[in-house]
Amino acid sequence: MEKGKGIMGSGRRWAVDFSDNSTAPSSRDIPDPPGFTRASVNQDDSTVSRQKKDAESNWKAQKAWEVAQAPFKNLLMMGFMMWMAGNTVHLFSIGITFSALWQPISALQGVGKVFEPYKDNKVDLLGPKLLFIALNLGGLALGVWKLNTLGLLPTHASDWVSSLPPAQEVEYSGGGIPL
Repeated sequence: MEKGKGIMGSGRRWAVDFSDNSTAPSSRDIPDPPGFTRASVNQDDSTVSRQKKDAESNWKAQKAWEVAQAPFKNLLMMGFMMWMAGNTVHLFSIGITFSALWQPISALQGVGKVFEPYKDNKVDLLGPKLLFIALNLGGLALGVWKLNTLGLLPTHASDWVSSLPPAQEVEYSGGGIPL
C-alpha cells in the first residue's frame, strides 16, 4: 500500500495541505485583523523564551507577595477567636492562646521553605520575607497580649513574692516575764 492512498486504492489523500500557494489577488487583498501583526508571527524563539521567562518571574513575584500577606488573614481570624474565648482562664481560652503562639513560631521557623518555590535570579524575595516575618511577629505579639489579659504572665510585683527574701523585722516585742 502506498503512502497517502486509501485502503481501496481510490487515490484519496488522507492529509490536507493548508499552505497558500495561490497567486490569486483575492487572498492577498484581505487585510490582517485588528491587533495582528505579521512581525509578531516572525519573532525569533529567543524573544519568545525571554518573554516567557519574564512572565514567569512576574508570576513568581506576585505569588511570593500573596504568600507573604497570608499571615494577615490568620492574624484576623486568631484575634476574633481570642476575643470570643473571653478573658477568663479555662481550657478553651488557654488552647486558643497557645495555638496563637505556636502558629507564628512554626511559621517563622519555616520561612525558607515557604519561599523556596519562588526563588529566581530575577525575583527579589527580601520584601515578601520581611512582610511575612513582620506579620508572624504581630501574631506572636497578639498571643503574648492574650496571655497577659488572662493573667498568665508575671507582670505584677505580687507575682514575684515567692522569690523575694523574707522581710527583716524592724522591732521585736516580748512578754514581761523572762524565762
